[in-house]
Amino acid sequence: MAAVLHGWRAARVTPLGELHTPPRMTAVLLRLTVQVVLVASLWRGLYAQTGTTAGLSRDQAVTYAVMAVLASRLRELDQYAGRDTVLQHMHFGTIVYWYLRPLPPQRYYALRALGEQLYGLAWALGGYAVCLAAGVVEPPGSAAVAGVFVLSMLLGQWVLYYVMLTLDQLCFFTIRNNSAMLILIFAQNLLSGVYAPLWFFPDWFITLSGFLPFQATLSVPLSIYVGRIELSDAGAQLAIQAAWVIVLALFTRWVWRRAARRVISQGG
Repeated sequence: MAAVLHGWRAARVTPLGELHTPPRMTAVLLRLTVQVVLVASLWRGLYAQTGTTAGLSRDQAVTYAVMAVLASRLRELDQYAGRDTVLQHMHFGTIVYWYLRPLPPQRYYALRALGEQLYGLAWALGGYAVCLAAGVVEPPGSAAVAGVFVLSMLLGQWVLYYVMLTLDQLCFFTIRNNSAMLILIFAQNLLSGVYAPLWFFPDWFITLSGFLPFQATLSVPLSIYVGRIELSDAGAQLAIQAAWVIVLALFTRWVWRRAARRVISQGG
């Protein structure tokens, strides 16, 4: 019972920071609305003079782009304002408290991420329902496509969790890495297809991204949703996503053990 209570408290850390700050929630709603409107307008404008580009119709491209914006809300909570990022904890020396709590730091991090994703899921589902009702995005082609998409999205978020964990674990091995974190986050968004579908990039770029886990986080599930990846090919993509989950889980577990040896108080 105590473990469940500790887990619940850890999971609601960052969401509570949002819920207790109404202006921040208003800003999120405004930013999300503007992003959806601008992205939908941009892709509609790009397809104004053409029917199909890079194998995508206008409605497919708009659906992909808008859902990428909504999916970005799953892990986009403002941890920095609450001084709850690993980078801040390392800088101020408060990371040591992660090792003094009843929960191991690995479990605390996982539970906190779970709470963030569930909170972000509420935003994403709300936005999806509004966009679907307004005709901004298309519904899935069939119930089977919807089911495979949900499974792929779950695996994608699992991969994304380990990718973001790996970036945070980098903080244990560097003193000042703000710029490196920004560069890595930008690379993750670019290679996962957040900014634009990967099919619009050169062949060498697509080939390179195929050897990295980033496209498994978002590009694959959204490609299944819009029909770019057929159901007959989805099984192989799901297997690749599952393989990345296993590889990254083993890697981050190994890094956690090494990171514990480097915990020191800096500043504060």
